[in-house]
Amino acid sequence: MGTENVWDERARAYRTSAPHAGGPDLDLLVEWAGDGAGKSALDVGTGGGHLAKRLEQAGFAVTTCDPAPRMQPDVICRAEELPFPVASFDLVATRLATHHFEDVGAALAEMARVAGESVLIEDLLFVDERVEQAEKLRDDSHVRALSLDEWRELCSARGLTFERAEVMDRQISFQAWLDRCGCEGEVTERARELVSHRLDGDNYASTVFLLEGVKA
Repeated sequence: MGTENVWDERARAYRTSAPHAGGPDLDLLVEWAGDGAGKSALDVGTGGGHLAKRLEQAGFAVTTCDPAPRMQPDVICRAEELPFPVASFDLVATRLATHHFEDVGAALAEMARVAGESVLIEDLLFVDERVEQAEKLRDDSHVRALSLDEWRELCSARGLTFERAEVMDRQISFQAWLDRCGCEGEVTERARELVSHRLDGDNYASTVFLLEGVKA
């Protein structure tokens, strides 16, 4: 089953996911986006559309894109192949998606190309190899989480000035985290063992980063 079909299967779970629908991380990302009156935004890898909804509330005219049709994006496409002209949008944003991109460098280049002013990114931060193994066990569409230094290099190589960044822990339900990807059986016990240093009962500390890259 291809990646797009996997996400079609998971569409409902992600549209109703509490950690994706809100939280201080989403609040901060939207705060960084600022007043969207008279501005346009592209939400890349929109998933359940939670970021797009908040950007619309902030006044942006939002276009969504995602490779999975059942996520109901405005445009069905991969992040590595955005079908928009140069500087089509004032803001390009993506949240909790880049660790799924097959070629994150190519995707960032595309986001920088179609952005007129800035790019906002939130995603999983690289913590350690144990967490990476657990992420891959739970969801084989996980490619890799990157460090802030790696993101800084990627931004610089693609004409983005690394303006600011924030790191925070999202406290989420471990069981719900497993359930969203249909992870069950022996795999769940191995995943639990791998992230035991991040668990307190069912509370899982998932570390994310937020960054803003400004067009040079």
